[in-house]
Amino acid sequence: MNHDTLRVLYGTDPAHMVPRLLEGAEDIFPSDTHTSIVLKPNLVVPSPSATGATTDPRLVDALLGWLRGRGYSDISIMESAWVGERDTWEAYDVCGYRELSRKWDVPLIDLKEDETRTMRAGDLSIDVCVQALKAGFLINLPVLKGHCQTRMTCALKNLKGCIPDREKRRFHRLGLHKPIAALACILRPHLSIVDGIIGDLSFEEGGTPVRMDRMILGLDPVRIDAYVASLMGYAPEDIPYIPLAASMGAGETGPTAIEELNSPVDSTGDLSQDGRVARYARFIDDRDACSACYGSLMHALDRMGEGRVQPFGRTFRVGQAYRGQEPDGIGIGACCSGCPVHVPGCPPSARDIIDALEKMES
Repeated sequence: MNHDTLRVLYGTDPAHMVPRLLEGAEDIFPSDTHTSIVLKPNLVVPSPSATGATTDPRLVDALLGWLRGRGYSDISIMESAWVGERDTWEAYDVCGYRELSRKWDVPLIDLKEDETRTMRAGDLSIDVCVQALKAGFLINLPVLKGHCQTRMTCALKNLKGCIPDREKRRFHRLGLHKPIAALACILRPHLSIVDGIIGDLSFEEGGTPVRMDRMILGLDPVRIDAYVASLMGYAPEDIPYIPLAASMGAGETGPTAIEELNSPVDSTGDLSQDGRVARYARFIDDRDACSACYGSLMHALDRMGEGRVQPFGRTFRVGQAYRGQEPDGIGIGACCSGCPVHVPGCPPSARDIIDALEKMES
């Protein structure tokens, strides 16, 4: 299999899809079956894959079976959930990965507990988790989904789970795109399998799932993200970290050979965003905001509906740049405690925000 080729397979059953995707691709795996193989799913929140937020455990189950069947013995799963009070072990539980760990005797690694090493790409230094750097063969298992700040998240942005929380916060202060591209130069997965079975085309935290019934396999995460961007109606330039990663040498944006292994199933949905993110973003002033706070606010506003949000007549403030300031409006999260109205938390949940706004209504 070549770096300029992506394989696309349509379907609903990962147990059959994973072996089909990997047919004839055995040569990309290590010849030494004792090589350390590390799987990096997307378990950003403790929500089942049916919500559109996290990597389907059936995909990982099928992949582990394929690897074990070929004699690979040193396999682990690593992840780090969102910043703040989010618990990676809770995500492992809720998302079905504890069961996978027991079934296949595969250890789970919480990268929040890992040591880090300072690495450099271009003019950026980034602290990266050692366990990720030590992987002999890194398999990236992102979810195809939207993102409330970067429009989409897939192969490149999933690597952000391999840095400590302090770096995740710094990425947001730096504007996300450049550090994501730099990280792609430091941490290069050997293989990516995109979970496009069910995703959420609006929020990275899930909650509005869309059936897409497909998986995508590729060796170049930049090509993968460029292709996924096109599926969602974007040019690569609309997602700045994609061309930035290419310009820094992390991969290429094209031309790419798309090898479709079958025809789309009838239930495959339209991969376009519905405009809700833009509709609610006009009420928000975000400055260096972490995705956790921003996503919770988006969820809260969406659940309340535009008709209830608009009458508040105040701007929602969210982001690290507001620390120590006293701006007008409604502050969301610990960084915006100086606002006259404030919803505490790091991050607050969507339910916390809704409760606070409903109190304001009464």
